[in-house]
Amino acid sequence: MSSLSSPVALVTGAAGGIGAAIATLLTAEGWRVIGVDREEAVSAPPEGRWRIADLADAGAVREVIASIGEQEGRLDLLVNNAAVQKTASLEETTDEAWDEVMAVNLRAPFQLTREASGYLAASGGSVVNISSVHALATSVSMAAYAASKGGLVALTRALAIELAPRGIRVNAVLPGAVDTPMLEAGLARDHLAQGTAAGTVLERKEELARRTVAGRIGTPQEVAETVLFLGDSRRASFITGQILVVDGGATARLSTE
Repeated sequence: MSSLSSPVALVTGAAGGIGAAIATLLTAEGWRVIGVDREEAVSAPPEGRWRIADLADAGAVREVIASIGEQEGRLDLLVNNAAVQKTASLEETTDEAWDEVMAVNLRAPFQLTREASGYLAASGGSVVNISSVHALATSVSMAAYAASKGGLVALTRALAIELAPRGIRVNAVLPGAVDTPMLEAGLARDHLAQGTAAGTVLERKEELARRTVAGRIGTPQEVAETVLFLGDSRRASFITGQILVVDGGATARLSTE
């Protein structure tokens, strides 16, 4: 497949974790990938492009989409993956922290979709929003993050309805515990069983694995495979407005069991 005929994907938060896995897999599958993050990737996807941008800045969002239009002339898939996770109690969550989480996790996907909608309509493309199981069930010190991810699910459904007449599909993926730096940072909270929370990061991961139906935590690659499916206009052509939970069965179990 030549670069001119290759479908183009924009992946935000592509410097590491889930975003890097998505960018790498799409590239391997023949997509022309543009990665965006606040920092340079350690290794940008081969045959891809890289842009450094703070998506909390509305001007930066417009510039990213405008540059794709000028340089690529098309956009087939927008993956809204960039996210900020602030773990703090209600009393300790500042207005500034709340605003940053909402700007990156919720406002940026809205703005990116709005700015990119013309290109996506022209290509019959789609949007995949990376939300979280925290949109469905959450835990202590996660109010801002959970609210932003819940909002992203609602936004996904609303935009799926609005953009369907233009041939654009919009879906969301809700990962559970996935082995990423964000997961490790979140494990600093005292939300696991007494004694476990004081253990090492490895011990905390092992506790999460025991609590998951599948008996392990997920990998970024497994989330990336889900995004690849939803972004495929042939395989997922009749899927829009949906949320696909990728959590090893964690949300299937009652918390009281």
